[in-house]
Amino acid sequence: MTVLNLEYGFMTIVALVLLVVKIFAFVNSLLWSSESYTAAGKLTKPAWTIILGLGAVVQFVFPGVINLLNLAFTIAAFVYLADVRPALASLTRRR
Repeated sequence: MTVLNLEYGFMTIVALVLLVVKIFAFVNSLLWSSESYTAAGKLTKPAWTIILGLGAVVQFVFPGVINLLNLAFTIAAFVYLADVRPALASLTRRR
């Protein structure tokens, strides 16, 4: 086993973890009502679902952790999970 094999294995695991995070954020964005997004003062539900859905699709179609587009969508998924999801959870229950 060479260092390159270890690096490839590590990068594959990181890419899969990031894909799972994006899919989780996308599915979670579908669980909240449109009114919840408006009440929380965040982007609309269609905007978040499109952003997070495109992020998952781009990661799946064009795998690669260093890809600039994947990086932008990964940041969007983490923003959703760190900012929007807690704001939605504090307002109302899921529908």
